[in-house]
Amino acid sequence: MTDQGDGTRVVHAGLPAAVPGQPFLPGPVLAAPYHLDPVEGPTENGYGRPDNPTRRALEAAVGELEGGTVRAFASGQAAITALLLSVLRSGDTVALPSDGYFTVRAFAEGTLRDLGVETVLVPTAGPYPSFEGVRLVLVETPANPGLDVCDLRAVVTAAHAAGALVAVDNTTATPLGQRPLELGADLVVASGTKALTGHSDVLLGYVATNDEDLIARVTTWRAQTGGIPGAFDCWLAHRSLATLDLRLARQSANAAAVAGLLAGRPDVTGLRWPGLASDPSYEISQSQMRRIPGIVSFDLGSAERVARFLTASRLVFAATSFGGLHTTADRRAQWGDDTAPGFVRLSCGIEDTADLLADLTAALDEA
Repeated sequence: MTDQGDGTRVVHAGLPAAVPGQPFLPGPVLAAPYHLDPVEGPTENGYGRPDNPTRRALEAAVGELEGGTVRAFASGQAAITALLLSVLRSGDTVALPSDGYFTVRAFAEGTLRDLGVETVLVPTAGPYPSFEGVRLVLVETPANPGLDVCDLRAVVTAAHAAGALVAVDNTTATPLGQRPLELGADLVVASGTKALTGHSDVLLGYVATNDEDLIARVTTWRAQTGGIPGAFDCWLAHRSLATLDLRLARQSANAAAVAGLLAGRPDVTGLRWPGLASDPSYEISQSQMRRIPGIVSFDLGSAERVARFLTASRLVFAATSFGGLHTTADRRAQWGDDTAPGFVRLSCGIEDTADLLADLTAALDEA
């Protein structure tokens, strides 16, 4: 379905063939054991940890969008740690984004270090070091929360020349925003908790690749460690996937309008949105991204002003995570990110643009 539009693809992704009398999307299969053939034993389904048809349908759907084979996990963090631990061995070196999701760096500086894996931290926007001696290069683009964009083609070329694998965290962009496997990456990892499912009611992660050896490692890791998403969560995720194109379109349009509003305010500094022509990441985002996500970051100068802004706003919920239906914002320093005290990550929802701009203006004025 790659020759069809995004709206068509997300509506039909992973659905079974039409059968009269059957639903478009079958309900969740809630099972731990299944009936076995008394003679042959397990066939398609044997036990719920490695086998679940609802999960397989979701994996097929996301795989159509990413362009690879997918394995779903209980959360984005479960997916990324599965990737790291199934690929890396003692004595290996992994390159991680210095400005990406802080919990990944914490995992590397704790568990991976204790296992004998060395970490090199690299800024998302560069400059990039030599990757000689590196086993895996993990990039997150656009980076969370600062929204720098990585030149994927350049990093893939340099890493592969040095013999390193490349994995791309595609959480912020989603597979409708960019397709890293088509740009040469070996693996994709993402949190489906965010915009992919987009209703703030599911924790989900996944790994995607076209490499048979890598997907076998990830599959074995998941089966042996048990970090699976439940069938109902998989069904909710698959159901929500159908509106991804519509949700992203409104979120991106809102982000463009919000960025334009904030750019004209002298009391807001450090504005970042890769869709702005003045943004440092604008040119590279235009060359490798199919659409810009609905996340804007900026600085209000102090934690106290952020608190006043969030208290004054009627439409912006104070909450972490991003990519949901509701506009949310949080002060990232409170979670451990290496950001200024007044740094805000704002995730645009699907509210009417005029209402959102009016609310933000009033809240900023009051703050």
